[in-house]
Amino acid sequence: MTLHITGDPDADRLLTDDPLALLLGMLLDQQIPMETAFGGPLKLQQRLGSLDAATIAGYDPEAFVEVFKRPPSVHRFPGSMAARVQSLCAAIERDWGGDAAALWRRDEPDGREVLRRLTALPGFGEQKAKIFLALLGKQYGFAGDGWREASTPYGEEGSFRSVADITSAESLAAVREHKRAMKAAAKEAAR
Repeated sequence: MTLHITGDPDADRLLTDDPLALLLGMLLDQQIPMETAFGGPLKLQQRLGSLDAATIAGYDPEAFVEVFKRPPSVHRFPGSMAARVQSLCAAIERDWGGDAAALWRRDEPDGREVLRRLTALPGFGEQKAKIFLALLGKQYGFAGDGWREASTPYGEEGSFRSVADITSAESLAAVREHKRAMKAAAKEAAR
């Protein structure tokens, strides 16, 4: 299994190999392009020398914002997103022993339990948690009972709704088209 989210082989390899990187990419995925968000963990790893929940959680907050700001920036909102990344890493360190994969591996959880665990994380609302659960099930090998139902509608087979469905340039285009259509429908409904 190899993820193909960013278009950068090094960034995609990190997302594939490091569960914390994947989780951080999902956290960063707001108000910036998906490729930029999921490329953020590689920038952090390159700038910090490693990608480790305890190291990030314990990093001086002001210095961590500077890590985010360094061109090219990790996120367009470096202050708030650096704080969110540190909060998430602190929770992973405190509650999961620094092992992000424990969220979906510890005690062989079903889909509903993984969704509950994800929504308990800082920065993960229900929608983000459902998208991440769908990504785990569709592309990351998570096979816990009921993951598709728990991640509805993002777990639907054959859909092109989110990052969970991106496996190629073609599927990225299909996801972008779906998002455009949803925004247009929302605008029309607001009239």
